[in-house]
Amino acid sequence: MNLTRRLSLAAAASLAAFGASAQFRVDVSGVGMQQIPIALSSFKQEAQAPQQISAIVKADLERSGLFRGIGLSDVLDENSRPDLSSIRARGGDVLATGSVTRLADGRFDVRYRLWDAVKSQDLGGASFVVVAADLRLSAHRIADQIYERLTGEKGVFSTRLAYVTKRGTQFNLWVADSDGENAQSALNSPEPIISPSWSPNGRELAYVSFETRKPVVYVHDIASGKRRVLANFRGSNSAPTWAPDGRSVAVTLSREGGSQIYLIPAAGGEPQRLTQSTGIDTEPAFSPDGSAIYFVSDRGGSPQIYRTPARGGPVQRVTFSGNYNISPNVSPDGRWLAYISRVGGQFKLHLMDLQTEKVSTVTETGFDERPSFAPNSRLLVFATQIQGREALMTTTLDGKITARLAGQSGDIREPHWGPFHP
Repeated sequence: MNLTRRLSLAAAASLAAFGASAQFRVDVSGVGMQQIPIALSSFKQEAQAPQQISAIVKADLERSGLFRGIGLSDVLDENSRPDLSSIRARGGDVLATGSVTRLADGRFDVRYRLWDAVKSQDLGGASFVVVAADLRLSAHRIADQIYERLTGEKGVFSTRLAYVTKRGTQFNLWVADSDGENAQSALNSPEPIISPSWSPNGRELAYVSFETRKPVVYVHDIASGKRRVLANFRGSNSAPTWAPDGRSVAVTLSREGGSQIYLIPAAGGEPQRLTQSTGIDTEPAFSPDGSAIYFVSDRGGSPQIYRTPARGGPVQRVTFSGNYNISPNVSPDGRWLAYISRVGGQFKLHLMDLQTEKVSTVTETGFDERPSFAPNSRLLVFATQIQGREALMTTTLDGKITARLAGQSGDIREPHWGPFHP
């Protein structure tokens, strides 16, 4: 994609159950270092449920890069103490067992238990009583609890992704599970939809829609489907991103001529201009404490990433390696800056350590776009092209474990990873 399209795109209904047409196939590849070998048995009676809970848990943990799944032919529930010595003999350090019981009212009782096979200890478990539609969510929550119990950090498997698909002449804005499954349509339009951005509380999405034949920024309430216009000024209204406190949204506006960064109250109101340049300033991204905004500007002759105080002030250049760097995104822990750099005609995902300023190339693909961090800062989702088709990928920060989320309903683009649930 050329500079004009990339910068112009960046500057420029209630939920409906259409998920079946946008399902993903998750293919995990790569070998990470220091992975925890975890054995997962099939959960007892899970075949009677419309979702295979143990397989979802296994895929979640493997996608994180910190676990190596060991499949078992055994069917073990959470009530019986397993033969942990046999698990050790098969290379497992940890074992997860469980059951799925259909209740008389049609709901499902999902239970699991975690075992330390090295120390021969019961690490506890939990149960979830859910309707059939929430079976996947219960599996993600089990994976979250296992991840946190064994790593000390919060898991992100029960969080959500927003992304856009283009199929023929139709664009769809989707809200999905973190693995891309269970997708539901928030907006369908014959005109482009770009730049979805989650609010910090995970209840709203800001995005740009061209449905009126010009770029307009909307804020969409996920639960009710209601939406409101946030920015529809003269010229282009684009690239929304929420401040960490949720009180304002940074946008790119061309109301005064060239594209510049503005701050708008989340409830709407008069924009405050933050940047002043004769070039294009676009793609704002907040630091996690809200004190600074990273953005893309060609003020120096080529697109580079800069930083400015969130209330306006001196501008500092951040990227110096390469002559084309765009799409900044800062990790929630404040340590990393992800961005796209053009290298030898290819667009690749890069990562900068903001403490040392050391830069590394993360991916082997060549058409990467719009990276977004998981809320625990351990994974990235980004758009790319595989065999000429747009698709989504997740990757660990070192690039060693990748997962392709391969859509079946057209090209997939514009991902943004949502926050932890309140």
